[in-house]
Parts: sequence; structure tokens; C-alpha cells
Amino acid sequence: MASLNKVILLGNLTRDPELRYTPNGVPVSTFGLAVNRRYRQGDEVREEVCFIDIVTYGRQAETAGEYLRKGSLALVEGRLHWRSWEGEDGQRRSKHEVVATNVQFMPRVREESPERASPPTPPGGEDLEVPLGEDDDIPF
Repeated sequence: MASLNKVILLGNLTRDPELRYTPNGVPVSTFGLAVNRRYRQGDEVREEVCFIDIVTYGRQAETAGEYLRKGSLALVEGRLHWRSWEGEDGQRRSKHEVVATNVQFMPRVREESPERASPPTPPGGEDLEVPLGEDDDIPF
């Protein structure tokens, strides 16, 4: 049976990347990403926000820790991973996170006029529908 585990996300960091090193010296960076979705419900425009934990390793982790900050726009490619552990209270805990294989730093788009600027074209040339908003639209 064939399967595919591929995730591509474009969003804003919810916190600064936290860079750590494994006992073997491998860099590990973790950060949160907020992905917004706007939709119309009747005459009202609504917004839904999804918060995702991202982890990346190696040189990519060091680069993310050096250049990314809370609020930065990033394009993340990777795979979905389920992790479980035992908490300090003895309870089993688990969560899904994205293990990033590629993190692209995206430029901040400034709106010079009341009209909205066209969204950036991602690598590969596909057009994605990316709503651009004011900094007040960021949910953190």
C-alpha cells in the first residue's frame, strides 16, 4: 500500500526559534507557526487560525535560529510526525508536529497603497492564494 506524508505550510512564527543541541551535537530548532484561513460566511468574513509546532535539524535548525523571529513569514516543507512522552505528572502525552526538511524565509510585504499587493509566488511558480493583511491581523 502506498502512502505519502508531505506538508507545505506558509505562515508567521508565533515565537522565536529555540535552538538546542542533542547529546551528539546535532542542532535542533523548534518554533510555532500560525497559518490563517479567511472565508466568507454569509455577509461576514471570518478567520480561522491553526497553530502548528515545527521542529528542524542540522544546518537548517541553526539557520532558522539565527534569522527567524516571532512574526517572520516562512514557507515550511516537511512531514507530519506523532510524538508521545510521559509528563512530570506521570500522564501520557502526545502531539503531532511537522518535522521540517526545508524552511524558506519569506520577505515581509509592505502595502504602499490602499490596494492590496499581489501575493508572493512560491518556489516552483505555482500561484497560492495568500491573503495579505496588516500586522494587526497576526493572532499573536
